[in-house]
Amino acid sequence: MQVTLIGLGGMPDTLTLEAREALARAELVLGAERLLESLPAVEGQKRVAAARAPDILTYIMESGAERLCVVFSGDTGFHSGAKGLLALLREREIDCRVLPGLSSVQLLSARLGEPWQDWTLCSAHGTDCDPVAAVTEGRPAFFLTGGANTPAALCRALADAGLGALRAAVGENLFYPDERVTVRTAAECAAMDFAPLSVLLVDAAPRPYERAGGISDEEFIRGDVPMTKQEVRAAILAKLAVRPGDTVWDVGAGTGSASVELALAARRGRVFAVEYRDEACALIAQNRERFGAWNLRLVKGRAPEALDALPAPDAVFIGGSEGMLAEIVDAALGKNPGARLCVSAIALETLSAALDVFRARGLNAEVTQLAVSRAKPGQRLHLLLANNPVFLLSARREAEP
Repeated sequence: MQVTLIGLGGMPDTLTLEAREALARAELVLGAERLLESLPAVEGQKRVAAARAPDILTYIMESGAERLCVVFSGDTGFHSGAKGLLALLREREIDCRVLPGLSSVQLLSARLGEPWQDWTLCSAHGTDCDPVAAVTEGRPAFFLTGGANTPAALCRALADAGLGALRAAVGENLFYPDERVTVRTAAECAAMDFAPLSVLLVDAAPRPYERAGGISDEEFIRGDVPMTKQEVRAAILAKLAVRPGDTVWDVGAGTGSASVELALAARRGRVFAVEYRDEACALIAQNRERFGAWNLRLVKGRAPEALDALPAPDAVFIGGSEGMLAEIVDAALGKNPGARLCVSAIALETLSAALDVFRARGLNAEVTQLAVSRAKPGQRLHLLLANNPVFLLSARREAEP
């Protein structure tokens, strides 16, 4: 018995000669119904519609045929069901080979007249996909789409992140008679409808600011909203130990200075800046664009209510709680009991209240006081001017043995 796994590419017209010959000799051909219907008829050949690898394997084992083909759409090596079937065939030491077809990547590349060698390749077909993270890697991002992750939905996520001006190209029903390629901005594509069989290409986002961990205060757009100072921001990043793929909350985000630094550190993750004041929200949006912190999401509202719809955080910075610190901590721990927490406090009363909140929840807080002075040059001497001392309370619930 020999099983040949064949990628049909765009349509049967694009099959290689080797694949055509294998199909012509096959006693049994299996695959999705729409793919079988696209194949030319072969006298005496049996065809069975099956899409799941275990079902296909059952038919193969029970068929009694010596020459079998299984057809897949596109390229067998690019997010194809061929992967799962190959594993099952090899487990049983069944002789098998693979004949690839054209991929949707190649087809869209050809339609646009652009090489695809530098594209980031992503699948949003039936799986979680963050288009913002994909386009901020410095290269155009190609997406297989499907289910809820339509081209419009992915483009809406980009527009919400401030990337609506990026060029987006959608290829619908590539190589079919009703093929269509649409090139617009991401914001324009977000308002359009596309066929279920679509792929998406989005240009790379402007490169984010290359440094995180203490950006100069003067580089931020500040307005009249209080801002967490440079040295304090650097310490917050250290206390929270932010990793590239983390989900982070910044509650009471103010100008967004801490949010920006957290987003640059969690470059493949997401940072949610929670703020209710109009002026502060405008500053957060401006600073997000200024530093290219595209994975920073502005959440306008008051905590803890504004936290209900947010995903579970890996780390949480609370810079302002409006007297709702206990409720904010409970919201974070309710979604992730192991979340890393950091609270800033200037007043001694806030420090005391935060310690009580942590103790009541079985958290051993580490308290750090930052007292920063900066030299101001005079005519002949440099005089140190002190900033207000800041307390940072950090904690994480220890995992149970």
